Amino acid sequence: MDSHNERPTVEVLSGIREIPVDVWQELAPPDDPMWAWQVFDAMERGAIGVDRFGYAVLREGARISAVLPMSGQRALRLENVVGPRERRLLAPVVRWAPRTLGVPMLFCGHFIGQGHLLAREPLSGPALEALVAAALGFARRHRLGTVVFKDFGERDLTPLRPALHAHGFFFAPALPDTELALGHGSFDAYLAALPAKPRRNARRNIRVFEDSGLRMEMLTAFGPLLPDMLGLYRQVMDRADQVLDVIDGSFLRALQEADGLDERLVACFEGRRLVGYLHCFLRGRGMVAARIGMDYRLAHAARLYHNLHYAAIALGIAEGREHIRFAQTAYEPKREMGCVLVEQSYAMTHLRPLPRAALRALLPAALRSAHAEALAPRS
Repeated sequence: MDSHNERPTVEVLSGIREIPVDVWQELAPPDDPMWAWQVFDAMERGAIGVDRFGYAVLREGARISAVLPMSGQRALRLENVVGPRERRLLAPVVRWAPRTLGVPMLFCGHFIGQGHLLAREPLSGPALEALVAAALGFARRHRLGTVVFKDFGERDLTPLRPALHAHGFFFAPALPDTELALGHGSFDAYLAALPAKPRRNARRNIRVFEDSGLRMEMLTAFGPLLPDMLGLYRQVMDRADQVLDVIDGSFLRALQEADGLDERLVACFEGRRLVGYLHCFLRGRGMVAARIGMDYRLAHAARLYHNLHYAAIALGIAEGREHIRFAQTAYEPKREMGCVLVEQSYAMTHLRPLPRAALRALLPAALRSAHAEALAPRS
């Protein structure tokens, strides 16, 4: 019998290594390096805050035609993922009853990247419904009451909406990513194409950095620097408005050990000491600056944040990439660099009716407030 005529079935696998690399790479977005098989393998081998992984796999006969990755947390800290205003309101609860803010939650899509449902071709309504039902079944088996399709762009979310609506999901804005088109022949051409004020600011930031005595390097092998990277990363996380995942050394080591992963470190040194970095990944026509670390002792004086991003932009141009994507933070300087916002959404529900009603009443407004506060101009 032709496998294409067989009724699709869904099974849940427990690890990325149960999915052949070539099948995954064929399904994954070709220009998003965060969706490389090796990144998911490193996530499973490292400690990024996930307690359980799963992969809802749609098969037509023996052929895998779609994959929905899932990441479960037994006790996500609510105060870490809301905005500063909501965190202030939750502060008394954090002090007196911290356990009440630990929420069992299942994330569908990518725990540390943009959300996608991987598929060879557009899926039928019954196939999409079966994948959503598989995610809810996984959540029930592992007592993960809240289920979230995380950071999905509208293109990926639109086909899923009917199945999500049917299972009681509601929708709320997620923080947007930022993306910069790299259609320039050189970094100087990129600077010249900026509007007058951003161009003047960029050149002033570059002069300040050049006068600081720091130096920038591009590295492909940086295992000995991992402890220093983690220390600088924690400085950034300590100042972050929202924290979902917190990476560790085992995750970074797994990435360095992976074969076939194009990984770069934009590294800034004071003498021999690492004082800042952008951890970048390249694939196809795309590039992602995934994580940043900085020494705040000198970050402002040396314009370190801006110059790490300029160096990553220069790297992307030199490598012939068409775009570079940055993290969901510091929107004002990134817009000045020429980035556009990539809007994203959450689809969420709870397995039980009463908590679902409470979440539907409270979370969209809180997330809209956090979204507006993150995008507001800063003094």
